[in-house]
Amino acid sequence: MQQNIEALVQAALRAVQHGQVAQAVSLWRQVRQLRPDHPLALHHLGMEALHRGATIEAIELLQQAHRAAPGEPMTLVSLAMALRERADSDGEARALTQALSLDPYCLPALLAKAALIEREAGPRAAASHYRNALQVAPPERAWPPQLRTALAHAKHCVDRASDALSEFLEARLGVAREKLSPSEAERWREAGALLAGRSQPYPSKPNRLLVPRLPAEPFFERAQFAWVSALERRTAEIREELNAVHAEAQAEFQPYVAYEPGTPVNQWKELNHSTRWSSYFLWQHGAPVEDHLRACPRTAEALAEVEMADIGGLCPNAMFSALAPHTHIPPHHGETNARLVVHLPLIVPEHCLYRVGFEQRRWKVGEVLIFDDSIEHEARNDSDELRVVLIFDVWNPLLSLAERDMVREISAALPEFERG
Repeated sequence: MQQNIEALVQAALRAVQHGQVAQAVSLWRQVRQLRPDHPLALHHLGMEALHRGATIEAIELLQQAHRAAPGEPMTLVSLAMALRERADSDGEARALTQALSLDPYCLPALLAKAALIEREAGPRAAASHYRNALQVAPPERAWPPQLRTALAHAKHCVDRASDALSEFLEARLGVAREKLSPSEAERWREAGALLAGRSQPYPSKPNRLLVPRLPAEPFFERAQFAWVSALERRTAEIREELNAVHAEAQAEFQPYVAYEPGTPVNQWKELNHSTRWSSYFLWQHGAPVEDHLRACPRTAEALAEVEMADIGGLCPNAMFSALAPHTHIPPHHGETNARLVVHLPLIVPEHCLYRVGFEQRRWKVGEVLIFDDSIEHEARNDSDELRVVLIFDVWNPLLSLAERDMVREISAALPEFERG
């Protein structure tokens, strides 16, 4: 008899899959004739009754299915649907609570619970529950077809609540934020965005060496570096040298991104081997580019007054970085948080933007930006003109001199190990 039951079950499931409702119902009823308490047959017959509006019959069948298979959360989700049709909110809530006690990650149950709270208490109260469901759900491109509408509604509800909370916090905290320094105010703007679900944390995630326990500070204060003012005073003469080499030796501006064929770097597909983002190196991976330094003596002199980071095989680096019109450098991470990256803007049209972590800034000619490039960062030139900055790297000032030596040693140790 068991073989007969299994054959009928498989036939019924195939009928369901092909949308043959009447045939599926007939097969499920045959299953029940052989085994009245078969949980799958009871569940499917209960849902069929619900779809044709026989709510009381559906509830009875689904309750029987639950008694036959008390550990199956989806039966309880279906029962909750039937109870909702009877306007039995208390019963619906009990069924969903029981389903989630069996499986706290049951996506249909999480969505149904959020929908119940939305009906009872409004969308703001439901937003955190919808957010929980979205955290459990797969990426949007892989949403199950039968849940796509519910998940889209969940996302809409969460987005609206996030926008409303963000606006509320902006107004509510405005007076208190006036007492903060600019860097403190930016930190609390980010805190509000995180609380509202409008942003995400941006930790240091270097490609190479992470020095632990260093704060993930996107931008550093100019006052921490004694050389800033002297460098900025030389902006005009540095820009003059840039203009000269760009006019006379434009071929020396090489693509900054130059991965070998076959390298898995999808994010750089548009810029790999492209002069849309090009560089004229003065120092590269710790070695001077002598011809370029001779061509730019005043820039070389200005850099000599800066204590650039020196990590074997990595830095110092110094270059004129040219970003073509309407070019986007996608979000990426640098090599280590032991060093910081400096931008001295030289040619900056309108509609250019730089982001490090949460914080967005605009380049201003002659005003240095110092940032931790181990934090996700990106750049945009949405203008019709070229943007050029002088880029170089310096030590993270939070490292002691002894720790700088450790950075050099650990950076040298890895290639030694790899060489065997």
